[in-house]
Amino acid sequence: MEALSYLVAAVFLPLFPASMLFNRVFARAGDTRLRMALLLVWPQVGVFALALGGSQPPAWLIGWGVLTAALYAFRALVLRELNMWTAHMAVSAWALLWPIALASEDGNALALQGLALSVPFALLAWQAGRIEAVFGAAYAGASGGLAHAMPRLATLMTVTVLAAVGTPLFPGFFALLATITRTAPLVPVAAIVILVVWMLWAWAGARITRGFVVGPPCEESRTDISGTVALLAGLVLVALGVAGVGLSGYLV
Repeated sequence: MEALSYLVAAVFLPLFPASMLFNRVFARAGDTRLRMALLLVWPQVGVFALALGGSQPPAWLIGWGVLTAALYAFRALVLRELNMWTAHMAVSAWALLWPIALASEDGNALALQGLALSVPFALLAWQAGRIEAVFGAAYAGASGGLAHAMPRLATLMTVTVLAAVGTPLFPGFFALLATITRTAPLVPVAAIVILVVWMLWAWAGARITRGFVVGPPCEESRTDISGTVALLAGLVLVALGVAGVGLSGYLV
């Protein structure tokens, strides 16, 4: 039963090469709402399977998760299409739920952490759908200059990317900080790799933001998102920041 639980968890808290299944399912899901649902639900199945395992995962699975996170963070550096970037970054974040499990003995806290890590990616999937509807594609550079053409969407995207890459005060920051501090005494190499993953996230986030937000607009006349939609999405990000501070009590 324990082995089966870890096998299911390896698919839904993706460990390479099982991570390719999520990427394939996500790519074939053409509907934005379905992609958002996948990003929110997929890791929760993995957290549930991990909880059924009963005990903490063995060290080799935790190391596998860290290496998977590093692989997908590195690949995200060269991706220009926003949906693909979102999927790869989500896999990188979810793979780190394996070592995060060491930092959180409460299964409910781990599930909340998985949800908090997923919300920014769900928002990015919605933003990618909006960019595709306006420009026909969501490629950095080809759909650039959003700061001028669609300032509300550009602002929202910038903050969402900051949340996705573990910027304070968002949940990813506290999760990574707690994981590094608790992993370092046990497996120093893993802690170093997690630090590298964190830096790769920041680098990838800067590249994707620059490709969409800065520069001259492709065309001046574009329909921005409404103020109401921007406000609602902004409130989600504010709630996410509050949740990050709240989760810090469980993690740090």
